[in-house]
Amino acid sequence: MNKVALITGITGQDGAYLVKFLLEKNYKVYGLVRRSSHFGVNDHRLRWLGVENEVEYIDGDLCDLSSLIRAVRTSKPDEVYNLGAQSFVKSSWQQPILTGEVTGIGVANMLEAVRLEAPQARFYQASSSEMYGLIQQERQSETTPFYPRSPYAVAKLYGHWLTVNYRESFDIFGVSGILFNHESPLRGLEFVTRKVTDGVARIKLGKAKTLEMGNLNAKRDWGHARDYVKAMWLMLQQEVADDYVIATGRTATVRDMIDIAFGHVGLNPDDHVVINPAFFRPAEVDILLGDPSKAKQRLGWEPETTLEQLIIEMVEADLKRHTQNG
Repeated sequence: MNKVALITGITGQDGAYLVKFLLEKNYKVYGLVRRSSHFGVNDHRLRWLGVENEVEYIDGDLCDLSSLIRAVRTSKPDEVYNLGAQSFVKSSWQQPILTGEVTGIGVANMLEAVRLEAPQARFYQASSSEMYGLIQQERQSETTPFYPRSPYAVAKLYGHWLTVNYRESFDIFGVSGILFNHESPLRGLEFVTRKVTDGVARIKLGKAKTLEMGNLNAKRDWGHARDYVKAMWLMLQQEVADDYVIATGRTATVRDMIDIAFGHVGLNPDDHVVINPAFFRPAEVDILLGDPSKAKQRLGWEPETTLEQLIIEMVEADLKRHTQNG
């Protein structure tokens, strides 16, 4: 009998890639979606991968426990992937309460629904490298102390520790993937990598002349979302529930990423990039560099896509989008 997965945040980048991955493994996939009159717009990532008709959708909201209980009761999942969140760091300073309710308390609601309706299900929580914030070690591993620097990171930390608590208190098979930055052509335009690749595509096609940016010196550990959803699945296939850092182990600056994108289309970034102080964070996370040794040793997982390959794939996808749209 095929396994059943329930995914929150299914219309997001990670949700879409996870759907494709699980379908290839013959899962039946349910997706929790918020009621919206614009669902035909919201499911564009699933349509990009050609899997929008392979999912059974269930109305629900991470802030509404009753809807989550019904979703778990309806789907009877073997695995639950909690990817839903208010996931844009910058917005978390403008909407700290919403971020806390969705990204933090939403995890508690989802865990409660699983505990009450499907305690045998395996639960994956999408934790974040942003929890490390003001880094306490040069390379961040599962044992590195956390120091969150945004309302988003604080909310993620609540969900992370609550997953540990439910694992230890209620014997829920709950794991957290501490994923470092992972990108793709499906990344939202508000995120820096997609902002850059979309901007480069517009400039190359003559639709724009400049690209406004914030802190070019921030360093991140960037991987491909397609690789990272495989790690999520691997965590739930282990005999013992545990938490894992998922990263490439390589750091690069925003400027490095910009150079790759502009270089791919034969342009000089110095001719187009403009610094705008409005894009600086109130409290910056200067550098994140993950140590994925545990994931490599125990899960047998390694990233398959380099930063250069990732950015080129994203630039090509944005060039295609803008060419098709005229």
